[in-house]
Amino acid sequence: MSAEFMRRAIALGLENVRTGGGGPFAALVVKQGRILAEGVNCVTTTNDPTAHAEVVAIREACRNLGNFQLTGCDLYTTCEPCPMCLGAIYWARPSRIFYACIAADAAAVGFDDAFIYDELRRGHQERRLPMQQLLREESLAIFSLWKQLENKKRY
Repeated sequence: MSAEFMRRAIALGLENVRTGGGGPFAALVVKQGRILAEGVNCVTTTNDPTAHAEVVAIREACRNLGNFQLTGCDLYTTCEPCPMCLGAIYWARPSRIFYACIAADAAAVGFDDAFIYDELRRGHQERRLPMQQLLREESLAIFSLWKQLENKKRY
């Protein structure tokens, strides 16, 4: 854990706000005391709803490492990760996450993701966005083929 790295993330978030970027969010991926990647929220500047700071930093770090996993890395972020980012973080498998603000702090300035957590607890039929299963049997063929592959790269 390093306050220096969190201060760097906070500085990036501050710069992003001052320059009209996508919000007060920034993240770093650090390995062995060295910053591998930095990311800021650029949802509105890139018209990409997945361009949250953590996802941007994870993508860059994985490219730099040549690997889809962040084994032995730490993630520093200016705010507790949203559900999407948390999912990406778990898939990337860093060793630790350090965050500054909490979800309630983000909600207080208009970034409230509580509704997503609420939606995840609901059954498919009860969600705001209609979800309907279609062609499961046909799609199972793809999973069957994957299961049979001997040279697959697991993740």
